[in-house]
Amino acid sequence: MTRGLFISFEGIDGAGKSTHIASVADLFRQAGREVVVTREPGGTALSEKLRELVLHEPMDPLTEALLMFAARREHLVQVIEPALSRGDVVLCDRFTDATFAYQGGGRGFDWQMLNLLERMVQTRRDGALRQPDLTIWFDLDPQIAAERLASARVPDKFESQPADFFSAVRAGYARRQAEMPGRFARIDAAQSIQVVSAAVSSIVNDWHQRSVS
Repeated sequence: MTRGLFISFEGIDGAGKSTHIASVADLFRQAGREVVVTREPGGTALSEKLRELVLHEPMDPLTEALLMFAARREHLVQVIEPALSRGDVVLCDRFTDATFAYQGGGRGFDWQMLNLLERMVQTRRDGALRQPDLTIWFDLDPQIAAERLASARVPDKFESQPADFFSAVRAGYARRQAEMPGRFARIDAAQSIQVVSAAVSSIVNDWHQRSVS
């Protein structure tokens, strides 16, 4: 059976990652693959309810981190793992790297505690830790992201944070990439949408060819 593939798309709000997920899904569908497009926090009915709490309700940083991982556990059990078992391609708008970036980098929450929660929630039956096979990080200067979002929508509690928060989030992503460089592909998201789209397609095509060879 064809092996399931798991790709996550990461970056601060305004980096443009969500724009490119549909085109990647089309690439895989054209290659004859079944594709599941999902997001975090969210992806299940319960996880979407937890998403609303996390995005809009004030709470203690530990409570916030626990809710993120609770939503992730449901997402893994109900959506991601079954899809991968079927041999599907799973495209996820954010995954655990976002928790390390936002809660660990932005909030300053203990990195080792996040590592512990990650192991508790993402350890598979075979003892391996579930991670994306490929993570595409849309890296963008927070000031540029803020300009893009200025008139886009009413900001949630994360989007309304000051620029130094997003600088810390960006540093969190960079730290996570340094810890797991093998699965990360960084894209300069300040480039035009056409250039970024071409870079995404190139990364995905090259990686997919290697993964099936």
